[in-house]
Amino acid sequence: MTTTSTPSKSGGARVRVQRFGTFLSGMVMPNIAAFIAWGLITAFFIATGWLPNGILGGFGDADVIGWQGAATALAQTEDGATFQQYVGLVGPMITYLLPLLIANTGGRMIYGERGGVVGTIATMGVIVGSSIPMFIGAMIMGPLAAWLIKKVDSIWDGKIKAGFEMLVNNFSAGILGALLSIAAFFGIAPIITTVSAWLEGVVNWLVSLSLLPLVSIFVEPGKILFLNNAINHGVFTPLGVQQVEESGKSILFLIEANPGPGLGILLAYTFFGLGIARASAPGAIIIQFFGGIHEIYFPYVLMKPMLVFAAIAGGMAGVATNVVFQTGLRAPASPGSIIAVLIQTASDSYVGVILSVIVAAGVSFLVAAIILRASRKKDLASGNAGDMSAAVAATEANKGKKSSVLGGLVTEGTTDTGNAGGTATATLVKNIVFACDAGMGSSAMGASVLRNKIKKAGVDGVKVTNQSIANLTGDADLVITHQDLTDRAREKSPNSQHISVDNFMNSPKYDDVVELVKRNNSQGATE
Repeated sequence: MTTTSTPSKSGGARVRVQRFGTFLSGMVMPNIAAFIAWGLITAFFIATGWLPNGILGGFGDADVIGWQGAATALAQTEDGATFQQYVGLVGPMITYLLPLLIANTGGRMIYGERGGVVGTIATMGVIVGSSIPMFIGAMIMGPLAAWLIKKVDSIWDGKIKAGFEMLVNNFSAGILGALLSIAAFFGIAPIITTVSAWLEGVVNWLVSLSLLPLVSIFVEPGKILFLNNAINHGVFTPLGVQQVEESGKSILFLIEANPGPGLGILLAYTFFGLGIARASAPGAIIIQFFGGIHEIYFPYVLMKPMLVFAAIAGGMAGVATNVVFQTGLRAPASPGSIIAVLIQTASDSYVGVILSVIVAAGVSFLVAAIILRASRKKDLASGNAGDMSAAVAATEANKGKKSSVLGGLVTEGTTDTGNAGGTATATLVKNIVFACDAGMGSSAMGASVLRNKIKKAGVDGVKVTNQSIANLTGDADLVITHQDLTDRAREKSPNSQHISVDNFMNSPKYDDVVELVKRNNSQGATE
C-alpha cells in the first residue's frame, strides 16, 4: 500500500518526550487491573478499611485468630514482644506482584516473552534489596535486562549448532538473569531507594509549605500535550503507592486524575462556546466525567490555547482542597472517572475528594467562561464559530468538493484524487486502526464512532480496532490518530495511510472514510 503524502520527519522535544512517556506508561497501563484489585483489597481488609480482616489485611495476632494454613511472619510490638502475624494479601501484592508485572511488561515491550522473563528475574534483585515498593526499580530493570539479553542473543545468532538451541537459550537467559538480579540487589536497589526517598522528601516539602498546588503548572499543560498517562503512571503512581504503604492513602493519585478541571472547561463550552464545539461539549462531558477519558477535552483546549490557564487554575484549586482536607486515594483511579475516584477514596477522605472535584470544576469553569466570552466577538467576526476543523469541515460539507482525506486515500497515479464520487481506483481499506498514547481511551472512543458509522452504512468486511501507537505493527491499511500524535504513528507504521483528526468524537473526516470504504466494497463486489 502506498502513500501519496511524504511522512513528516519526527522531531522536536515534544515528540521525544511523548515517546518516552508512552514507554513508561506502557509498562503500567496494561496492569492497571492489578492495581485496582490491590486497591480494593486494601480498602476493604486493612485495619482501617471498610471490613477489617487480619487474615487478608495482614495484621493481628495469628495465634489469637487461629486460622490454620495461612502464611504468617514474625512481628514485634512496640514494647518488644514478638508474635506471629498473618502476611495477608496487601503486603505481598504491593511488594512482589505489582513490580514484577511491570517488569515483565517492560521486558516484553523490548524483547517479547524472553525479555519479560529475564526482566522479571532481574527485578527480584531490586525488590529484595530494598524495603520500599520497587516500582521505579521495575521500570528500570525490566527493560534494561530485556535489552541486554537481546544483545547477548545477537552475539551467537545463527551460530548455534542444530539441537543445542534450547540449551543455549535457556542457560544464557538464566545466567544473565541471575547475574543481573545480584547486581540489582547490591547496586541498583540502594540507588533507587535513595532516589525514592529524595522524591518523597520533595513531595513532603511541597506539602509542608502548601506548595503542592504549584505542581499543576506543569501537570495540566503536560496533559494537554498527551503526556497524561506518562505523568500519572510514570511518576505519581510509584510515589503514591509508596505513600499508601506508609499512611494508607496518597494525594498524588488525585493530582492528574481529578476530572474537575476538564469538566469545568467542557461546561464553559456548553454555555459559552460556538458552533460544533458547543454542540459536542455536553456529550464530551459524559465521556470525560463518567467514562474517565480525559483526552476528550484536550482538543477543546488546543483549539483555544488560552484555556490552558483554566486547566491550571482548576488543577491548583483541586490540589489545594485536597491538601487542606488531607485527603487521598488508596490506589490509582484509572481511568480518571468520578466513579473510579470515589471507589478508591480512603474512608476518611470522601468530603475532601468530592469538594476537590467540585472546586476544580468551578474554578476552571469560571476562568474558561471569561476567556470564551472575551473572545466571542472576535471569533464571530473572523468566522471561527467554534469548529475544531473549520477549514476542512467547510470544504467537505459539500459533496463532490475537494477532500484532503480522499486525496490521501487513493493510490499514486490516479487522475481524480479530490472528487468523492470520482471513478479513480482507490486503495482498498479493510483494516482501520485508531491509535492513541495508551490505546485504551480516546482511540477506543474514535473506533466505536467510526465502527457504528460503517455499520449504519451497510458495509461489511471492514475491521476497525484501537491500540496504542507503540503497538502498531505496520499492517493497518489506515491509521487514524490525533493530529499531535500522527508523526509518531507514521514512524511505527510507515506503509499505512494516515489521517489526523482534532476530535475523536465527531470528526467530519469519518464520513469521507465511510464513503470511500463503501465505494471500494461496491467496486470490489462487481469486479
